[in-house]
Amino acid sequence: MSAIIQLENLHKYYRVGKERYLVLKSLNLTIDSGEFVMIMGKSGSGKTTLLNVLAFLDKFERGEYIFNGENVSNLNENQRSDFRNKNIGFVFQQFNLIETLNIYQNIELPLMYDGSLKKSDREKLVKDKLEAVGLIDKLKQFPLQLSGGQQQRVAIARSLVNNPQLIFADEPTGALDSETSAEIMNILKELNKQGKTIIMVTHDEDLIKYATKVIKLKDGVLSLEV
Repeated sequence: MSAIIQLENLHKYYRVGKERYLVLKSLNLTIDSGEFVMIMGKSGSGKTTLLNVLAFLDKFERGEYIFNGENVSNLNENQRSDFRNKNIGFVFQQFNLIETLNIYQNIELPLMYDGSLKKSDREKLVKDKLEAVGLIDKLKQFPLQLSGGQQQRVAIARSLVNNPQLIFADEPTGALDSETSAEIMNILKELNKQGKTIIMVTHDEDLIKYATKVIKLKDGVLSLEV
């Protein structure tokens, strides 16, 4: 397998007033294409910050970020946004669906931002992804008409619609019961088997069995990589 992500001596600070706090400290990390990586750690350990840096949602101060062999450490905001749209899909704990749009429209939205596809092509992609998560019969319903598990499946479909290389999931089962959590994890695992690289933040030790690699953070430092 080839490396899709390499971090070299990466540092991330947060500023609060005049104070500066080091959140990620001298991180060196390699993630190979096709892995299912779980980032774990206690609250405040830096795991969500690391996810945000990896997903181009947050900048860092020192070090290098290599993506597919390309140094992407110094992209400007427009370049970062374009890079996210082309390469990355997101799944969040609270689903982040737009309540005033129906399920079809929620999944179509990333394709509308892209602007390069005809309506018929967008329709095929949206229906294909809804079919993949077993919700093709829900396309005209609205998010609040669905269960939490169904909303998360819609969020997964939305994350796939641009055919991203990477899927980032931030506590995707945190708002779900154990049975529904297992359903969501099985969908993610199947996507991983199909070749998607998945990077997921979780605090739930029971989910380690789904991962091919586990990264543990403590106080912003990589404390364990297995």
